[in-house]
Amino acid sequence: MKQLSITAIIEKEDDMYVALCPELDIASQGETIEEAKANLSEAVSLFLESANDSEIKSRLREPVYVTQVHVEYA
Repeated sequence: MKQLSITAIIEKEDDMYVALCPELDIASQGETIEEAKANLSEAVSLFLESANDSEIKSRLREPVYVTQVHVEYA
């Protein structure tokens, strides 16, 4: 079995949490952070199991860097 480490960006939207994998542009949601993360993992797994290698290669964007940027404003 293959493994892939992905980025999970999780944001609260209203009463739900939305999880995004920017490497594959796949999103999911859940009522808790843990549920959103688990649902994203399942969505990515299902995509990887059903997509052919060329589709995965065309969607996969690597590397993805997540950091904070400090901005000054008036």
